[in-house]
Amino acid sequence: MFLTKPKTIMIDWLNSRLHLHYLLTYLSNKNVPQHKYSYWYIFGGLTLFFFLIQISTGVLLLLYYSPTSDTAYESVQFIIEKVPFGWLIRSLHNWSAHLMIACVFIHLFSVYFMKAYRAPREMLWYSGVILLFIVLGFAFTGYLLPWDTTSYFATQIGTEIPRSIPFVGDLMVDLLRGGDYIAEESLKRLFALHVTILPLISMMLIAFHLILNQIHSVSTPRGIVVKDEGMPFYPNYIQKEFIIWLTGAGILSIFALLYPIHLGTKADPFASAPYGIKPEWYFLTLYQTLRFFPPKILNINSDLVVNILVIALSMIILIIPILDKNSSRVLRSRLFTWLGVSAILYLVVTIILAYLT
Repeated sequence: MFLTKPKTIMIDWLNSRLHLHYLLTYLSNKNVPQHKYSYWYIFGGLTLFFFLIQISTGVLLLLYYSPTSDTAYESVQFIIEKVPFGWLIRSLHNWSAHLMIACVFIHLFSVYFMKAYRAPREMLWYSGVILLFIVLGFAFTGYLLPWDTTSYFATQIGTEIPRSIPFVGDLMVDLLRGGDYIAEESLKRLFALHVTILPLISMMLIAFHLILNQIHSVSTPRGIVVKDEGMPFYPNYIQKEFIIWLTGAGILSIFALLYPIHLGTKADPFASAPYGIKPEWYFLTLYQTLRFFPPKILNINSDLVVNILVIALSMIILIIPILDKNSSRVLRSRLFTWLGVSAILYLVVTIILAYLT
């Protein structure tokens, strides 16, 4: 009794001020559908988990990182070699980024194939697709921060790609670089995007996404038999989600401990780019697609063609709920299914080809 009384007093104190019992009652009455595809739901929660790891480890790295061309490399080196467990925090930050991107892609395709973008969940799809683009933006803006040779020249090449876009291409490159080539101004701008602008936008969108998910609940694919009344969100599903997060933490720890992230040589802007430089796996599809095309297509720069295709594909992905309004039509439903399968195959094949060639 003596041990439980302080706990009870604290709970009563919080409840009287925050009215937590209303929230718990709502969550207890909320059910998560249980069917043969319900395991796909875990990837949305895992994406959030790895994002939280990104934020927490990023804050710790920020305590020692110095975003100037003269000190960025040395500060990262100091984190790895001098700061207690600094190498581990950096590895956790890097590997959680890879796992977050993998989970957000899996989550996107699972939502797509289960047609969870149907009315009234269109806004969930829109916000989710925008969050995917922001996650890729995190990856791109954070790549330069170590200021080593690979990150420097990969960013130099990556920021050059949008230049061929009519009207806005040069402006985009100038905004990212702050000049004609990657220099200290570029590092400051990408650093600001990575640690301030993108996190603020992403946290607002994540909150919006989660609120919509609570309003509309989890979608059930048509024609799928749901078991009983589903699983109560609180405490059953939360306990299940906690176990999944622990599993994700275990997988992340294994990667971080067995494959720690190393730092290359310091970038030299006056040196030549190393041979065979390639982006990370999540940008290899774009990299390999550019290699498929000849330099000119009907006297048009192939970079322009690829950029137009990427923009068009991004817009198509975003407006899928509009294009697939009537999901009950079998022919249209099968068409969208095969388009999704083709997209996955293309991603896998181009990534493998980029690694092998």
